Amino acid sequence: MDITLSQKERMLLEDEKKHEQICIEKYTNYANQTNDNNLKQIFNANGQQEKTHLDSINQLLSGKIPQMNQQQQNQSSNQNAGTQSSNISMNNAQNRNSSKADADMCTDLLMTEKYVSSTYNTSIFEFRDTNARDVLNHIQKEEQKHGEAIFKYMESNGMYNIQ
Repeated sequence: MDITLSQKERMLLEDEKKHEQICIEKYTNYANQTNDNNLKQIFNANGQQEKTHLDSINQLLSGKIPQMNQQQQNQSSNQNAGTQSSNISMNNAQNRNSSKADADMCTDLLMTEKYVSSTYNTSIFEFRDTNARDVLNHIQKEEQKHGEAIFKYMESNGMYNIQ
């Protein structure tokens, strides 16, 4: 299915493209920096989904609506990996003494996911095409799941205390 983008829609997608590229860089760099295998799995799973998001944004920029069915199947398995590793870490007492560097990386990524999710919210409301809105909404929900996986890891490892 083809789509004709307005100048504003194209500008918003270019911003989202930059955000996705930065997310990929951060997840890749942080996965290489952490010594915690559970955290590495979360970062790698989220990073893989960010690559799929970037592909979807590039398709929209080229005037095509991405086929979400195939992507949803791939992303479901990636999300399960992130959730499983998050659950494993919750049960892993040795992670209670996680390093400050891991906490800093998680904090940075959680802030990044909050910001990126909010930009998708704005973009969704600015698009005319319902199918494009649905793609952006799908990506936004996954960004929120990334934040949830990081939050759960942080909470279970004493990095995020809720009062």
